[in-house]
Amino acid sequence: MSKLGRRRFLVYSSATVATSMLLKACATGEETVNTEDGIKVGILHSLSGTMAISETTVVDAEMLAIDEINAAGGILGKKIIPVKEDGASDWPTFAEKAAKLIDKDKVVTVFGCWTSASRKAVLPVFESKQHMLWYPVQYEGQECSNNIFYTGAAPNQQIEPAVDWLLENKGKSFFLVGSDYVFPRTANTIIKEQLKAKGGKTVGEDYLPLGNTEVTAIITKIKAALPNGGVIFNSLNGDSNVAFFKQMQGAGLTPDKYPVMSVSIAEEEVRQIGTEYLKGHYAAWNYFQTVESPANDKFVKAFKAKYGEDRVTNDPMEAAYIMVYLWKQAVEAAGTTDIEAVRKAAVGQEFDAPEGKVKMAPNHHISKTVRIGQVREDGLFDIVSSTKGAVDPIPWNQYVPETKGYACDWTDPNKGGKYKKA
Repeated sequence: MSKLGRRRFLVYSSATVATSMLLKACATGEETVNTEDGIKVGILHSLSGTMAISETTVVDAEMLAIDEINAAGGILGKKIIPVKEDGASDWPTFAEKAAKLIDKDKVVTVFGCWTSASRKAVLPVFESKQHMLWYPVQYEGQECSNNIFYTGAAPNQQIEPAVDWLLENKGKSFFLVGSDYVFPRTANTIIKEQLKAKGGKTVGEDYLPLGNTEVTAIITKIKAALPNGGVIFNSLNGDSNVAFFKQMQGAGLTPDKYPVMSVSIAEEEVRQIGTEYLKGHYAAWNYFQTVESPANDKFVKAFKAKYGEDRVTNDPMEAAYIMVYLWKQAVEAAGTTDIEAVRKAAVGQEFDAPEGKVKMAPNHHISKTVRIGQVREDGLFDIVSSTKGAVDPIPWNQYVPETKGYACDWTDPNKGGKYKKA
């Protein structure tokens, strides 16, 4: 793991509660019973390891939402009690901690994960126990679980619009670089199909193990494949980005000729890697701190008041913040924390989010505005492109032949997680 001088690792201890809590299995259809003191929820993210650079910040956002809700009186007259666990950037650990939160801590829902590898690791736990996970990060799609609510972008709300913008504004030749796990590989499968359909060209593709910082070989391949410049689509995660952008600059691959479009680099990563290495490059998200709206002004002000004026907000943090509120609204609409009742009540929930109004769709993903940002001198993003309104989520990709024509609808038992549209 690379050492980053400005990184601040946050170490969290699990919340403890003096009184016991009884949670009846949701499979029985019986209502969840909570302690008199409050409603336990799980928070499961990497607080250590290579992904801590990103995941500790979403914990901050989730805690801000919980604190705000508790200060306003809680939910159904009870305070939220967060129980934090460290996935430690290790996927089996995520699965182990998810089971602990459900079985031992008796939480009524879990807010957690960042990488798709961690989400895939915990998915069987939530499905086998008929429990509920809220997931806040953009991902590769090709999944639609009744046990997960996804508040980050599906590919048609981030990856695909980014490719369209690059084709129109930056060039037709793409080199794809990513971390070696499910999200980057699936994302690049989508990108290659999209480029074929729209007249672009994939000139190279390479991967690094998550956390690996040996990027010299990739830089050499980029220079060979794009001797006169071209687009680099970046789905690296964690510490690998530190070495990648520093060596890109060191090799003279500057954004005027080699623009990098990232889908996992946001304001916090820019701050920690160093603006001098990222200025002029691009990122595709649904939210940037520079979004101009009353809801965002309130969010940014509250976050800085709690954590410090030097802190920044970003897309996964915003998605993490709003998912706590969407869950709260679903609980209040259901009048109970019973998981099945909350699951049904969550569909259709709307929220005036910092990114703009969002709505939970029957496929358990939310509508989202799509934005392209360019890193500027102060480490924030100039928004250079934005959709006029929210884009509906499409989890099953329509460029990939195997999933073209498929959709998801958990409100219709005849459709469910994957059905062929007429």
